[in-house]
Amino acid sequence: MLNLILFIDWLIGAYIWIIIIQAVLSWLIAFNVINTNNRFVYSIGNALYQLTEPVVGRVRRFLPTPSGIDFSPMVVIIGLIFLQRVALPWVANSLVTGM
Repeated sequence: MLNLILFIDWLIGAYIWIIIIQAVLSWLIAFNVINTNNRFVYSIGNALYQLTEPVVGRVRRFLPTPSGIDFSPMVVIIGLIFLQRVALPWVANSLVTGM
């Protein structure tokens, strides 16, 4: 059972990195550093968008965008870090102690 919790912890960490990479890639595309006419760049950007948009899009609906800055990836990352650092250890501790 603890292996499952360690796997979930790894998945959360990987998803945090996917969100960070998607945010950086979107900035590079917005500042025209990377061109989306390149098929490889487009496919990477599209894959990252499809991986992150189900979670980030839900948060984006409830957050205002002051000055056009989207804080929803940061809010999702903070929530995932909370899950990783607080909720998962609590679940693991309760499984070990039998509570």
